[in-house]
Order: sequence, then C-alpha cells, then structure tokens
Amino acid sequence: MNFFKIDIVKNILNSYKFEKMRKIIQLYFLLFFSFAFSQTELVFVYFKDKPNASYFLTNPLSELTQKAIDRRTNLGIAITAQDAPIESSYIQNIQNLGFTVNDQSKWLNGVAVNATSTQIAQLQAEPYVLKVESFVKNNSAGKISKKEKFPKNLSSKISFNYGNSLAQIEQVNLRTLHVQGFTGTGVSIAVIDTGFPTVNTGSAFARMRSNNQIKHVYNFISKNTDVYNTSLNNHGTNCLGIIGGYLDGTFVGAAPDADFYLYATEVGDEEIPEEELYWIQAAEEADRKGVDLISTSLGYADFFDDSRYDYSYSQMNGTTSFIARGAQIASEKGIIVVVAAGNEGNLTWKYIVTPADNEKVFTIGGVDSTGNPSVFTSFGPNSVGKVKPDASARATSTYFAYNNGAYPGNGTSYATPLSAGGIACLLQAIPNSTNRELLKNSLRQTASLYPNYTDQLGYGILNFGQVLSSFLKTNEFYSQNKAIVYPNPAKQEINISSTQKIEKIYVYNSLGQFLFESKTNQINIEKLEKGLYFLKIKTSSSETVEKFIKE
Repeated sequence: MNFFKIDIVKNILNSYKFEKMRKIIQLYFLLFFSFAFSQTELVFVYFKDKPNASYFLTNPLSELTQKAIDRRTNLGIAITAQDAPIESSYIQNIQNLGFTVNDQSKWLNGVAVNATSTQIAQLQAEPYVLKVESFVKNNSAGKISKKEKFPKNLSSKISFNYGNSLAQIEQVNLRTLHVQGFTGTGVSIAVIDTGFPTVNTGSAFARMRSNNQIKHVYNFISKNTDVYNTSLNNHGTNCLGIIGGYLDGTFVGAAPDADFYLYATEVGDEEIPEEELYWIQAAEEADRKGVDLISTSLGYADFFDDSRYDYSYSQMNGTTSFIARGAQIASEKGIIVVVAAGNEGNLTWKYIVTPADNEKVFTIGGVDSTGNPSVFTSFGPNSVGKVKPDASARATSTYFAYNNGAYPGNGTSYATPLSAGGIACLLQAIPNSTNRELLKNSLRQTASLYPNYTDQLGYGILNFGQVLSSFLKTNEFYSQNKAIVYPNPAKQEINISSTQKIEKIYVYNSLGQFLFESKTNQINIEKLEKGLYFLKIKTSSSETVEKFIKE
C-alpha cells in the first residue's frame, strides 16, 4: 500500500472538511451578528424642546381643562412647558424615517418606537432628538416563567351581607366620615387598570351610571373608548367596585359618590413594557381632565414576557422605571397617586413593584381582618431606603362589587382602591386643604404603627377618622365645641353636652343608616338593639360626630 498516496487523499479530505467547517462557522457568525444587529427593542426618543410651548403658556386651555387649571391654582402649582403638547413636526419626522409611533408622552417629551441598534444610532443623530433611552434593563436572553399578575380572587359566589363590607371600612375608620356625609361627592378619581367589563350594565354600578358619575373612559391599549368589553380582564371592575360600587342593603363602596375616570392600560394576559407608556398617557389624560386622585393596582418588576425588560430590586429606587417617573410627575401636578405595593411577599421576588417604589406616590400594603400583614403583601423599603409601603388597608378577604353582586378577594390591588376611596372622602371633608404632602404625612402619622413602621405595613393601618380630626382640631373653633356623650356605653338613655346650643341630633346605626332625630340633649335608647351607633350633633354653628355603644 502506498502510504504517501493515502496521506494525500487524507489531506484532501481534511482540507475539504476544514473548508466546509470554516464556511459553516462563518455563516453562523454572520447569522448571529445579523440577528443581533437586526433585533429590535422598545426605546423612548426624547425631543430637545417644545417650540410651540410659548403659545400653550399663554393659552393653557388649548391643552388643559379649566378643572385642571383650577387644581393647580388652588395648590399653588405652576403651569409649565412640561404641560405643553409635543411638537407634531417632530413626531412626523420620526414617522418619515419609517418608524411606527403608537405611544408618546408630553411629560417626558418624546415617543416610543421599536428600533434596531443601527436605527437607534440613526435616531440619536437627528438634530431635534435629545437622547434615546432603551426600555431594556438587562441583556439576558429567553423567557422566564410568568407569574400571575392578578390575585386569584373570584372564589365561589356567596351570600354577601353588608356587615362584611362594613368590616373593611371600619378597620380604616372610614364610617365616621360617611356618617358626616363625606362620601366622595365632588372628588374625581381616575382608576387606571385592565378594563371595566359589566360597569355599563351591572346593577352594582347602576347608581353610578344614573348619577352620571362616570365622566370619561378610554382604552390606551387599543386607542379607543372600548373599556367595557367582556373580553377584558375584570380586575379593573373589581377595583372600581371597591370604591364606587353600590347595592342597597348588600354593599357600599368606600367613596360611592365620587366621580370616575376609567382608563385601561394593562393587558390582562401579557406583560409588555408598552404598558408603562399606556399608564403614563392615562395619567397625563387624568391630569388634563383635572382629577384629584389616581388609584392604580398595577406594578412591574421581574416578570415581563421578554426578560430583557425585567427590573432588578436595585432598580426599585423610584426613578429608574418609566412608570415611576410618570407617577412622580403626576404627583407633582397635585394628583394624589395611590398605588398597590404588590403581592410578591411570599415569592422569590418579595419586594414592592414599580411605581410603588416612587417617593411621591402613596403606596398601600395589605392586612387581614386581625390587622396582621397579608401573607402576600410585598416588602419594602425601596432600594434606596425610602419607607414603603406608606400605610396599609384590608387586602385579605376584601369585598368588591362586580356586575350584580359582591365577592371577597385577596390582594393589595384591593387594599389600594379602599384607601383611595377614603382619601376621596377626606378631600371632600377638607376642600380648602392646599398641601397634598401635608395630607399624605397626616395619613402616615395617624396610622396604627406610627412613629414605628415595618417593611410590610409601612406606618400601619390607615385611620381616616383620625386624619379628619387632626385637620379639624387645627381649627380652634372646633376644639372649643366638641360634644361629650355620657354615659357611654349606655342601656337606657344618653346625654349630650356641648359648649354651643344644640339644634338637632341625628342618630345612625353602624351601617350609616339614619334612624331618627332629636331636638333635646337627652335621648332614650331603650328600643335600640345592642351595638355601635353614631350621633351627628348639629349646633348653632357647627356639626360634630360622636359614637356611643348600646349595651
């Protein structure tokens, strides 16, 4: 055998294999880099200025409603170029480059597009572009298992009674405000959530509809007014029901007489970064309409469908996420932004979610009927040490109105609208309050744990009656005219003493239902059943509310 010839053949074969392998490797790298440079990501394109801002500043009604302007005036908040619309020619320029612009923000002054790395460089070179910021928070590839975004709350239908609803309201001492007539009248709340199926048909919202309390609706996902579609997730309806639902003899919401703005921003079966932009646009619209409160039971952390957009706990600092920045701007416009802390307390990610991490928002944690932390309520503080949540309310077996009934559910999603409703009642009770930070501080300082706090409950369970008292007691007149009820508890009769002449006394049961009135300061209570009652005492120049117990 000629080994030389054999070697030649081997060399030829090896050479062929090497060349083939080399071409395969080259093709692989070509495809890899082609994919890497062609893969798109969601980015936000910031514009340098607003050339037409001067026109807006001299004509603010061109963009803001009178209600929005009045809120700023009452709170001493200046109207600035941040409130002006985006320059339309800049948006057109972006579209002329071949990009699709679906979402924008006047507060951030820019638009969101999907772009490759090459296109990002192209955008940054445009003379009217300030910078381009990616939504991508990490470069890990692949999907992670998705956590459920909403609590499993729809237990089997049960026979509901108002006593169950009353318990969650009394736990935060909100009934005291209701008895005095503070039920949210004249206060506007934007509920930013998934969607609101059955709100347009269900009997639980018939009173809201007949009283024209729904002022505006919009779906920022589909860019239309379709917020009632039954294909939408009902989480938004449940949250609205906690604030404004009403079923006579069955359920009364925390602020049943408030006005409502219903905005859909959360895709029920997806977790995409665009949702943060939808939320910011909804907050901008709420500001434009002049709302007083935003109640939002949404949050984002490490569970996006595309893990490139996941956040780390270190980024829960209140300023990293787009939605946290938007929530802060809304707060600075004079809107009280009430946000759920999250339901991750017993999961691997146990921390609060964004925008609950922002310092300016009022973050709500969850408790059960005994006042202990709900097992799922997320842990604070935020990553830079700011106490979060701020305070807490019922999140375990919280009742909500939905369609034609009322049901118990779990989640800080439900503690949040309960709290927002209470704040709405406070805003009605103290309409001349011009310092929103002072009000938020009072909510913290009257909570059950203050001056202490925990990582799950913040400063503790809210006490709306105590907040109202703290505001009223700053009025010297009020402190001089507080009524005294004695004996208390009592079996047969009670006496009411006041430094002012008593004109009438109205007696209510624990449900806030009016029973009878008296013109004398001595009232026979023998026929009343045992339990808690309220007295609304009207004097010549003031009204106060006191409690008494019938033994």
